[in-house]
Amino acid sequence: MLKIGADRAAEYAGLFAGRVALFCNAASCSSQGIHTADLLRPLCDLRLLLAPEHGLRGTLEAGEVFGNGIDPSTGLPVYSAYSAGSQRIPFEVYDLADTIVYDIQDVGCRYYTYISSLRALVEDCARYKKRLVVLDRPNPLGSRVEGSTLLSPARSFVGCYEMPVRYGLTCGEFAGMVRQELNLDSDVHIVPCQGLDRSMTFSDWGKAWVNPSPNLRSYEAALLYPGTCLLEGTNCSEGRGTPHPFTVLGAPYICAHELCEAFSSLTLPGITAQAAEFTPTASKYAGQHCEGLRLKVASPELLQSYAVGIHLLDLLRRLYPNSFQFLPLREGESLPFISQLAGHRLFEDPDWSVHTLLQMAENDSAAFLSHKQQYHLY
Repeated sequence: MLKIGADRAAEYAGLFAGRVALFCNAASCSSQGIHTADLLRPLCDLRLLLAPEHGLRGTLEAGEVFGNGIDPSTGLPVYSAYSAGSQRIPFEVYDLADTIVYDIQDVGCRYYTYISSLRALVEDCARYKKRLVVLDRPNPLGSRVEGSTLLSPARSFVGCYEMPVRYGLTCGEFAGMVRQELNLDSDVHIVPCQGLDRSMTFSDWGKAWVNPSPNLRSYEAALLYPGTCLLEGTNCSEGRGTPHPFTVLGAPYICAHELCEAFSSLTLPGITAQAAEFTPTASKYAGQHCEGLRLKVASPELLQSYAVGIHLLDLLRRLYPNSFQFLPLREGESLPFISQLAGHRLFEDPDWSVHTLLQMAENDSAAFLSHKQQYHLY
């Protein structure tokens, strides 16, 4: 039976030394559904809660900042790691805690910002000489690698490390890689999963899906996310404001049947599409009628979601050249959002090539697949 790190907290209670702060959200629960804060309180001196993007309850939308507060359930102070002007834990936390415990369910995609917070924790715990304990959790996408490697000039909060889009590591393995490759003198400890092997994905866990953020509402959405998240850098809706974010996409300028026919003709492995119509209640095109696609994962083993995303971008620019566009540069940022997501600037060339992008991704993925093995814990 699979046990996650939180399930094994009592076995490793000796790691929770001194005053403890827990980095967590609503999905930070044991396999029995007990929140990690409630698991730790009998084991240690839990003083603070630390919240990532989307907040402690996981209800805030992407990019929505929030301040410090008090958690009504535990009565503990909550410090924001996603406040106005900062995407790190406030420095004063390191005067209030001796050990930081990280327990966040990630989805195994570089765009997903929880690993950006984890990198910052590894760095800051080294700087302030604090212990970091990572309660490891499986990667729902397994050990497979997809996509191109982020180039350091394109680093941002949505791309914090030089690795492919789908990177095939657990959060504990990622923390170990960061510590070693950045040569950080940090006191990092991993509470490992039990019964986990590298062939396992979410469908093998025997557990119910718990939304790690408001708009990843199913395993299917997580599988598609490495590809469909690229639409966030465009004027095409990625499905926010609908019941099916990241599995439905569209815009007012799209003809659903035309796009569906073109996409289906690509015969991409592991995926099918249906013509769809929807009206988002929030985000892009809120209140406007949109047409597009509803994507269905037919075979997770065959699906190449990053390639799906690249092909979708190509279809949209070819079918709707006068309407489709990448979002313009935002104030205060040096890279368009599509370049932050992609981890490179090739999309800024109007004549970008699908073949070039996919070949680069294939080469980068093969190199990282070999490189990451030294950090495997399972």
